[in-house]
Amino acid sequence: MTRYGIIALLSHWRKNPWQMVTLIAGLALATALWSGVQAINSEARASYDTAAQVLLNADLGQIERRDGAPLTTADYVGLRRLGWQVSPVIEGDFPADGGTITLLGVEPMTLPQAVMAANRAPETDNGQDPVFQRDGLVVHPDDMALFQNAPVSIQSDPQRTPGTAIGDIATVHRLLERPGDITRLIVAPRQPITLAPLPEQFRMTPPSGQNDVARLTESFHLNLTAFGLLSFAVGIFIVYGAVGLAFEQRRAVFRTLRALGLPLRRLMLLLALELGVFALIAGALGVALGYGIAAALLPDVAATLRGLYGADISGQLRLRPAWWLSGLGMALAGTAVAAAGALFKLARLPLLSFNHPRAMSMHAAGAARWLALAALALLSIGTAAAFLGEGLFAGFTLLACLLLGAAFLLPIVLNTVLTLAAQRRGGPVREWFWADSRQQLPGLSMALMALMLAMATNIGVSTMVSSFRLTFTGYLDQRLVSELYLNTASPAEAATITDYLRSQGVTVLPIIWQDVRIGGLPAEVYGILDDPTYRDNWPVLEALPQAWDRLAGGEGAFINEQLARRNDWHAGDHLPDGDLILGIYSDYGNSAGQVVISKLRFDARYPGLSAQRFGLRTSDPDALATQLRARFDLGEEALINQAALKAFSLAVFERTFSVTAALNLLTLSVAGLALLISLLTLASLRLPQLAPVWALGLTRRRLAGLEVLRALCLAALTGVLAVPLGLALAWVLLAVVNVEAFGWRLPMFLFPWDYVKLGALMLLAAFGAALWPAIKLARTPPDHLLKVFSNER
Repeated sequence: MTRYGIIALLSHWRKNPWQMVTLIAGLALATALWSGVQAINSEARASYDTAAQVLLNADLGQIERRDGAPLTTADYVGLRRLGWQVSPVIEGDFPADGGTITLLGVEPMTLPQAVMAANRAPETDNGQDPVFQRDGLVVHPDDMALFQNAPVSIQSDPQRTPGTAIGDIATVHRLLERPGDITRLIVAPRQPITLAPLPEQFRMTPPSGQNDVARLTESFHLNLTAFGLLSFAVGIFIVYGAVGLAFEQRRAVFRTLRALGLPLRRLMLLLALELGVFALIAGALGVALGYGIAAALLPDVAATLRGLYGADISGQLRLRPAWWLSGLGMALAGTAVAAAGALFKLARLPLLSFNHPRAMSMHAAGAARWLALAALALLSIGTAAAFLGEGLFAGFTLLACLLLGAAFLLPIVLNTVLTLAAQRRGGPVREWFWADSRQQLPGLSMALMALMLAMATNIGVSTMVSSFRLTFTGYLDQRLVSELYLNTASPAEAATITDYLRSQGVTVLPIIWQDVRIGGLPAEVYGILDDPTYRDNWPVLEALPQAWDRLAGGEGAFINEQLARRNDWHAGDHLPDGDLILGIYSDYGNSAGQVVISKLRFDARYPGLSAQRFGLRTSDPDALATQLRARFDLGEEALINQAALKAFSLAVFERTFSVTAALNLLTLSVAGLALLISLLTLASLRLPQLAPVWALGLTRRRLAGLEVLRALCLAALTGVLAVPLGLALAWVLLAVVNVEAFGWRLPMFLFPWDYVKLGALMLLAAFGAALWPAIKLARTPPDHLLKVFSNER
């Protein structure tokens, strides 16, 4: 009996291939978006971990010169004689064959044991580690081709970060042609008890305790994960609809199999196995598609992380078990969730159960009421999370409850609107149209939910991005006020050029900072002059009275919004070093904390540091740039025009959000596909309802036009309901998620024309989805319609 049960169940998919396409395509696309996001996150985190080891700064302090100049062998020897257990490292870019690679030189004899173990390379044929031998470098296999003509021996190591090679410090000195230079000194974790104080010309960065980049970017990856989960949810709506329709269509098959003696438990097991096979097939396809999506988006993600956090990640994607196993697991779990309702209904299915459309519609109305109750519960949970919760988790809880609650409310809202429309008298055809639309709503509700979620997500994210664009552009106009920016090669060159500029009446604003740690994370302390440029243009959000005068007098400091929100500080509070917080300013596009103090106080706190970058205020930047290049032989990179700097910053911004824009487009495409396949699936079920109307005088062409009109009406109603949901989503993203993820809050702007264009795109997708079934209906032979009257239906 089991064999015949399998044959009967599989015969349904043979007769309805589009439903099988619906199930597999929906699940595969959902899995693809999820696994693609996880692949990107996995690759980024692997790059962080590798970089933490290869760059030798995982959990060790570092010593550098306060004036920013390279360390020398004499500095290293002097510190060793004072008892400091330090190891030299040199780092620089090397022009290899066909590209540039970063070289890291280490001293194996003084390198701490933990770092040696982490960076040990595969042994060569003579049993030696190439890092510990002269004229040897260890590189990633993909970088081997860059050293074909280099006068060194090369050993490949897949654990290395692409674009970085490591070797003995003497070898790297020779390749970089920088004998005696040292980039930094690595401080061993164990130091002598009677250790002499660190000389004043040096500064030490303490160990972070964990990878700073990974900590800073965790919220970004959580955002991507949430977006992938949302895309997966849209796909699961498709799968749920396909499984539900297949169940309704096979009620007669189930009834017959049970009447012939197939036990209910065995029937449910066969259905579960059937869906499990589909889930594995769709999961494998989804993982493959996800790999392609991740490979396409990874360069933009790398640019985003580099622009926002200064984090360099590998641009190459590896097939890591963690993300493809999670993709298969999500496919199986999603199928189980989508099929749970159908299997529960099968367990309660009476032996003599019929699948009349009207009965299905009445049952769907009852299910819609339960969904409405679930929606109210979800919205209540989201409201509680908004008022009582804290952190990014509360923000995502609010987001999830808002989206799912609104989706669950959609069927009952659409049913109410269609009922009201049917009450308006306008002839029998109009009344039939609205009544028939209500009857078709259960079969389309899941696709419409997916369409509403995709539309709302597009509205929310586009509102956030466009609001950021407006705010960021205005912010750049405030912060990048200087018409020209000067970069000098040395303090001596800086002094010569700035003296000349001041003699010419040019306002020179030094840009000088010191890297520190505040609250366990990297931060920067800037020293600025008391100048109208800052007073008139600095984007202050909150300030004490006479804040600028008090800053000039050395009474306190300004801090950026990120540092203030991270530590819950306000104007009037005090920093850990005792400085009074005079004001808080916006600092969009930056993840690190910033502190601004007066230049005089900065010089007193960090003696030995001298500015090598300057902002220049001039009425004719092009003429001044030409004059400076001619007089001091400056290169193109030494002088940066304000317009070029703004263009670069905006380009970084555009690439920052290109990933979310691509995911938005993919999500909307999945929703459009859901509507198309749902309409195709329902087309075969529509003949019993359409044949009587055709027999009463409506032509097949007119019926097809009414089918297209119905799809457009339902899509338009869904789009109208998606607008307030999308705006609510945008508010949550800007006021809650963005604050927790990046540390700043953006004002919200409305863009009606963008919403109109999104609505038009949504209607175009609905039109395209309805066109194919309508054409099939218009070409349906009359004898197929007449056959409807020959059976019991």
